[in-house]
Amino acid sequence: MQKETLIIIGSGPAGLTAAIYAARANLNPLLIAGNQMGGQIAITNEVENFPGFDSILGPELTEKMRVQAERFGTRFEFDEVLEVNFTKGPPFYLKTYGQEYEAESVIIATGASARRLGIPGEDEFIGRGVSYCATCDGFFFKNKDVLVIGGGDSALQEGIFLTKYANKVRVVHCRDSLRASELLKARAEANPKIEFVWDTVLESVNGTSKVSGVNARNVLSGQVNQWDTDGVFVFIGHFPNTQLFKGQLDMDEQNFLKVDQFMQTSVPGIYAAGEVMDPIYKQAISSAGQGCQAAISVERYLESLHDAELPTAKASK
Repeated sequence: MQKETLIIIGSGPAGLTAAIYAARANLNPLLIAGNQMGGQIAITNEVENFPGFDSILGPELTEKMRVQAERFGTRFEFDEVLEVNFTKGPPFYLKTYGQEYEAESVIIATGASARRLGIPGEDEFIGRGVSYCATCDGFFFKNKDVLVIGGGDSALQEGIFLTKYANKVRVVHCRDSLRASELLKARAEANPKIEFVWDTVLESVNGTSKVSGVNARNVLSGQVNQWDTDGVFVFIGHFPNTQLFKGQLDMDEQNFLKVDQFMQTSVPGIYAAGEVMDPIYKQAISSAGQGCQAAISVERYLESLHDAELPTAKASK
């Protein structure tokens, strides 16, 4: 059993920022990175709203944060947490593929995962025309026609990125207006390769060895049409990665972890930061700020633990 002072689960902006602050506080944190360093921002093409950078690639921002955390003393394990026991502790129990741990404190920064459409053909064609990451897969759609499903910032950001490769990008939205920021809307509307399809949802993804088309239904008329397409990129939101903690930590009705103003969960010593606890802002910079808060709170929590262990000073004679 490997004993640790602080384990951070997750390597997105929240986890990496927590690691920077915890390492600078000499907590010697261990960050368990999961199967993808950087979380969602690592698969984002261009980040224009992170302070200090006019524009930076998502993977580049992630790497700068990782190097900074490592320089201050953070240790990284490229492993995945499979099991936890937070009902007893501290110390708290964690198990990965490669190791078992006891930790005096834990910061959960496991982020969120892409929400799926849940329609026939979607799962079958993942990696064969269905994608949730334009930055990862856009190159494979050179000179092809693709659909982007969604109407928020992510859908338009990824749709604009796809125009670097695709002949045509149809943005399909279930409503008659976009939820994206005005700047992104203006950019998308000005792009000659982007076309908008309103009040429409997909009913199925079709094909044999790869995607060749979809069935799409107009939500107002109910009419179903078959469209030819080479790819379907889905950006309809995310859900928090909290399955591992069910029954052990309090969550809201959407399964986001509940925290107090100090980023502490329902179990003292267990903290959370980023999209795993944030159903509102969901930004890299807000996640980073929450990671900072969690690390500072952990430092104070550990100080209180150690103070409680000190022997009571004898009254002077």
